[in-house]
Amino acid sequence: MRSLLAATKFLTSVPVPWSWTGGEAGGERALSHSVPWFPVVGLAAGGVAGAVCLGLERILPALPLSAALVAVMAGVSGGLHLDGLSDSADGLLSSRPRERALEIMKDSHVGAMGVIAIVMVVLAKFALLVSVPDDSRWWLVVLAVFAGRCSLPVTMMLLRYARSEGGLATVFAASLRPAARRWGTLAWTVVVALAAGYLIGGWVGLAACGAGLAAALLWTGYTRYRLGGYTGDTLGAGCELVELVPLMVAVVWS
Repeated sequence: MRSLLAATKFLTSVPVPWSWTGGEAGGERALSHSVPWFPVVGLAAGGVAGAVCLGLERILPALPLSAALVAVMAGVSGGLHLDGLSDSADGLLSSRPRERALEIMKDSHVGAMGVIAIVMVVLAKFALLVSVPDDSRWWLVVLAVFAGRCSLPVTMMLLRYARSEGGLATVFAASLRPAARRWGTLAWTVVVALAAGYLIGGWVGLAACGAGLAAALLWTGYTRYRLGGYTGDTLGAGCELVELVPLMVAVVWS
């Protein structure tokens, strides 16, 4: 239970007290073992966003509804993943060597590439949410948020941590070293993603979540090529980018 609460605190803006996860020391241990809960927490967070969509669509037309949903999707994680997207864009799109790119990503200042990345992703989400079928919008929001969180275990299972010094995401490294646990978590994530996609959205949902997993693999390959591993920023960026994929699939399908 503590691992589930730790995953909820890490992935969402829900104010879970550290005492519920075992205190400062126990909370870090609970967080290190929380990765298998990421798809579950992602589905719950998506459910909240979908419920908001169902409530607002009764009073708002498509344009303001979609704008509100973009804000809700960002607010689910307290903007943490958008911050990772910004930092990742500044570093990865700088055309600098690996070590310099990691230094840029660690800098708290936002550069031009980071601003451009956030604007482009927010605009893409808005345009896609406006374009999806009205009767499917709520469950596509669920799957978008869910798929984004499923991308995190995919990357962490396949890559090592990129920095030599400590960082936010290093807490997961030790618990994922056993190969059986790593591959078991990856298989669990894939099964849950595909099953939830089909149960929620039928064949469209299955295709949406399958495409989201494929996009997560592509992002994992790119960060491995560029940095040799993942950081907390690239995890957040991958989550934001994968959120777009179920919406894209639904627009193309329709």
